[in-house]
Formats: sequence, C-alpha cells, structure tokens
Amino acid sequence: MISVDEALEQLFALADPTEVTTVPLAEAAGRVLAEPIVAARDQPPFAASAMDGYAMAAEDAVAGRTTRVIGEAVAGAGFAGAVTPGESVRIFTGAPVPQGAERVVIQEDVTREGDHATITGQPGPGAHIRPAGADFALGDSVSAPRLLSPQDLALIASMNAAEVRVHRRPVVALMANGDELVMPGETPGPDQIIASNAFGLAALVETVGATARMLPIARDNPASIKALLQMAEGADLVVTIGGASVGEHDLIAPVTAELGMTPAFYKVAMRPGKPLMAGRLGQATMVGLPGNPVSAMVCGHIFLVPMLRAMQGLGRAPAPRLQARLTADIPANGPREHYMRASVDAQGITAAPTQDSALLTVLARSNALLIRPPSDGPRAAGEMLEYVPLTPRS
Repeated sequence: MISVDEALEQLFALADPTEVTTVPLAEAAGRVLAEPIVAARDQPPFAASAMDGYAMAAEDAVAGRTTRVIGEAVAGAGFAGAVTPGESVRIFTGAPVPQGAERVVIQEDVTREGDHATITGQPGPGAHIRPAGADFALGDSVSAPRLLSPQDLALIASMNAAEVRVHRRPVVALMANGDELVMPGETPGPDQIIASNAFGLAALVETVGATARMLPIARDNPASIKALLQMAEGADLVVTIGGASVGEHDLIAPVTAELGMTPAFYKVAMRPGKPLMAGRLGQATMVGLPGNPVSAMVCGHIFLVPMLRAMQGLGRAPAPRLQARLTADIPANGPREHYMRASVDAQGITAAPTQDSALLTVLARSNALLIRPPSDGPRAAGEMLEYVPLTPRS
C-alpha cells in the first residue's frame, strides 16, 4: 500500500491538462480562466455622480447658498456645458459630472424653486463623485488561472470582454459495477440494492467544472465490463465504482489489464477507501474506486477533485485542510490514515459516533472529514485537529 500523498502524486502525473478554448462570456460560469483578461477601458470611464443631487463648484457647496440650475445630467446623457461658480446642474446617480463641478450636494439637502436651488441642509465632507478609473483602469487585469465566479464574470463584462479563454471541461465517465445493483426507480430483487455512488460522484465532479457522463451499470462478467468501457471512449477520466478489490467477482483489474491498462498503483493506506487503483487506459486516466458508498465519496473528495482541478490548470494541490477544536475525546487511530465523517460548527468539530463505510446517512449529516494520521494516539477534547471541509449542508 502507498500513502495518500504518494497516491495523489501519481494521480497528478496522470492528470493531463485539457486544451484551452474560447467561449462566450455568457457560457463561462464555473470554467477555469486560462489567460488573463485585460481591461479595455477605465471604469467608470468618466467622473460619475455617486448620488442624486446637484453638481456645483466646491465654493458653492455650503449651507444657505443658492445657485442657478442650468441643466440636467442623467446616466447615459450628460450635461454638455460647463458649470461656473453660482451655477449647478441637476444630476442623477451614474451620470457624468459636468466640467467645472467639484461637488455633488445630495437632493435631501437642497430645496428647488424653479431654476434656483438652495442648500438648506449641511453638506457633509464627501464630494459624492466617483473618479474616472476608480474601479479599474485601462490595462488592469483579471489574473489566470482561476475558477470563474459570478463576481468574476461581472468584472470581466465591465472590462468589455465578450469572450474568454478557458480550459475545456474534463469529461468524466462514471461506471458502477456489480450484479447486485439496480438503478434508482427500478424494483430490486431480493438480493439487490440501489446504485447510488455514481449519482453522488457525478454531482461532485461537476462542482469543480467537469462534465459527468454516467454509464449503465456493468455486470460481473468480462464482456459487460469491456462493453461499458468501450462506451467511455473519449472521456478524459474513466472512474469505475466497485469491483476493484481482489475477490473472485472483482473483475475490473483483470479486464482492464487485458485491455492494455498501464497500472500506476493499487491500494492506499487510508480508511475508508483502501482498494483504490489507478493507471492509464488508452488516452484516458483510469481510477478504480471501492464500491462502498462512503468510501467512493471520500475518495472523490480526496482524489478526484484535486485531479480535476489539476487537469484544468489550477495546480497540483491536495484538498484544502482546515483546523478545528475537538468537542469530545476520540480513541487512538489504526495504521491507516482515517477520514472520519464529522460535523463542524462554532463549538468545534465532532466525529460521528458511527464510521461504517456503508452508511450514507452519516455522510449526509456531515460537513467535514476529520483527518487522523496513521497510528495517531488518543485525542482529548480541546485539541486542534485537521479536517477537509465538505459541501455545506442546507
């Protein structure tokens, strides 16, 4: 068996980056930006009013002063002339500040009578003017690589970029294996269960920008497994679920070997998730996950997500680890690194009382994986331990 860190290094070596392509900005959400975006203009491109009010010279912005209103400036249609002392322009938020105006006095501090405006309040110290380029200037950039968020898209749009260069989404083919499995909605036989792993893994890989391709269930015979693997052709990453151990009915390893897979490793010193295999199958990277539901999902978080980030140019890094204080004592760990389902809140981190790798209800109630190093001794409440955050619970 190899360690989790060693397995990750070998998986990163198999994670070929996807090519870079151009997409419309409207289709860029959740994609990884491959090349920086450079601003083609200042924002705002002119000094703009930050409030509704009256634009005037600084010397007129005092209580009791009356100015003659000579025009109006609205967003999209500024005042063409200039403001001189004793004059003002009615102005609205976002409108260009006229030449000669140095202050905007908010409308709540002004009384208007015909063409005259009198300051009846006490103007504060603020000019209420956004300088040109206050947000960003010509030549400023959005750096790459980065996973594009809604905020990023708003910024890039304001920089006047209609297209972006992004990494192609990796295609992940997911194939569950086992005669005991039926799809959700079907009626299982007396010795069968519902296939669940591929659905959780598909949702997980799509959260990091991949495209999931769910294949039919492969049955426990070489012909079925070969046929399903042929359906995975064109995928960047082929993930099999179950059948990766060494039992008489675990056929993934011998079938993929017959198909020419170049193995990288088999078995990782972790729990849950020991029977993990990986290698190269044709042009694709292949990862064989254990069939236990929790084991498959834990391996998805610890291995598949970092791999997919690397394939999209986001660097080779393990899942982020945070620290929290234990809320209760926990016993010593065994010889394998243990990823315990746990819950983190303001009080600290609490390991679930049951860690059976078949119990999805425990995983669904958890928002963290508490990490126990190999042969770690007993830990007392109050000690700080590392954990990997999971998707927040609703």
